[in-house]
Amino acid sequence: MESASPVTLNDVADEAGVSLATASRVLNGSTRKVADSYRERVMAAAQRLGYAPNISAQAMARGRANIIGLLVGDIADPYFSAITSGAMAAAEEAGLVVTVAVTGRDAERELRTVRALRGQRPRAIVLAGSRFSDATLDDELTAELDGFRSTGGQVVFISQSGLGFDTVRIENTGASRDLGERMASLGYRRVAIVAGPEPLITSTERAAGFAEGFARGGGEIVRTVRGDFNRDGGFAAGEQLAASGVSDIDIVFAASDIMAVGAMSALRQAGVTPGADVGIAGFDDISTARDVTPPLTTVAIPLESIGRSAVEQALRTDGGEAPAPVSGPILVRESTPLRT
Repeated sequence: MESASPVTLNDVADEAGVSLATASRVLNGSTRKVADSYRERVMAAAQRLGYAPNISAQAMARGRANIIGLLVGDIADPYFSAITSGAMAAAEEAGLVVTVAVTGRDAERELRTVRALRGQRPRAIVLAGSRFSDATLDDELTAELDGFRSTGGQVVFISQSGLGFDTVRIENTGASRDLGERMASLGYRRVAIVAGPEPLITSTERAAGFAEGFARGGGEIVRTVRGDFNRDGGFAAGEQLAASGVSDIDIVFAASDIMAVGAMSALRQAGVTPGADVGIAGFDDISTARDVTPPLTTVAIPLESIGRSAVEQALRTDGGEAPAPVSGPILVRESTPLRT
């Protein structure tokens, strides 16, 4: 048995008893005014028939599809999930759809994804996640994004760019510096830093900022342990700390909450009690930071708001000054009790 033919715009127009032009204006996002009575008839007919617009055809007709392409490092990471949630909310309000692609923090995969997205002719491409200081494909990525922008597409980075595009920046260095000073004021004096790979700019900025602030408060950096910038990387770093002993440190600072959660699990498995034997602090305030045991001290970055701001910036037509870097308050929780 052959499958039924897809419902066309002509079918919807006939069902609603309106002209093809009217049906097109209602369903294809035209800015021309359509009477409410006609709009309601077209929308009801489209729903009855199960009509779905042809995105590719719309893109060819208008030059751009009603799509925002969002590239994230890891959708399972609550950091990126929160950003994605905010981006989707802003896109929905604008009548757009977000296409999410995962890069795995791999430069070649990121470049391939941008090339593929360009073929969909989205309204904008938003790239979320830290850049690498030793990136070998930045020139090629810049060329792809410049080509996309030259044809009317918009490009926005989240975190940091360094490539000359609009960016919603996170105040990694200053906020982590403040956190370091705050931890020193609670009586902590010897820290082990759990960080991501050295070329990862976000991790480097946060580690450097915390070290500076902690030193200002009279503390010292005992050692730095690195791992992948995710939960498993934090767990591996926590295992290294436990294996070398934690008697010479009184606090661990992880460059992200998700790394802190992994490190806490590893330390606990090794018989080290987070919050009692050693303090733990992170950065981001992901949703699980308040639910782990003990609840995690962190810098509260408004991640959903950042995702929303990136989409709103991508859709702006009036230019304007670049927004100030995004920061947030320090939330001191049970993972870093006052030391006496």
